[in-house]
Amino acid sequence: MKKILILNGPNLNMLGKREPKIYGTQTLEDIESLCRDKGNNLGFEIDFKQSNNEGQIINWIQESIDEYDGLIINAAAFTHTSLAIHDALKLLPFPIIEVHLSDPKKREEFRHFSYIEAIAESVISGHGAEGYALALDKLQKLLQ
Repeated sequence: MKKILILNGPNLNMLGKREPKIYGTQTLEDIESLCRDKGNNLGFEIDFKQSNNEGQIINWIQESIDEYDGLIINAAAFTHTSLAIHDALKLLPFPIIEVHLSDPKKREEFRHFSYIEAIAESVISGHGAEGYALALDKLQKLLQ
C-alpha cells in the first residue's frame, strides 16, 4: 500500500468559517474524510496534517523523505512566501502535487506566484475540496 502525505498550511483549519465565498463551506475535517475515502479506493494510506507554523511544515517534509511515496501540499499563504518550504520540498524523492481550493492566479496579484509550482509535478487549483481527490488521482497515475 502506497503512503501519501497531505500537508495543509496556515488558516486552513478555519475552513467553513473563513471566507466561504472563496473557500466554500466544507471544513478541513470534511476534506480529510474525502481524502481518506478516496485514498482507500485507490489503495493509499493517507496521513493528513495541518499547521499554522512554517517550521512544523518543514519538519514534516523533512521527516517524510523515507516514509512516503507521494505528497499533496496546500501550503496556503506559505505558497507565495516560503522559500524555506520550497527548499525542503526539493529534498523529496517522490512526486509532489500542489493543491489550492481557489485559483490563486485569478485572485490578488500577490497570490499569482508560487514557490512550490516549479518543483511540483502538477498544480490543481480552483476545484474546491474536489481538488484533493483530483490530486490523489494524479498521484495514482504517477506512481504506477
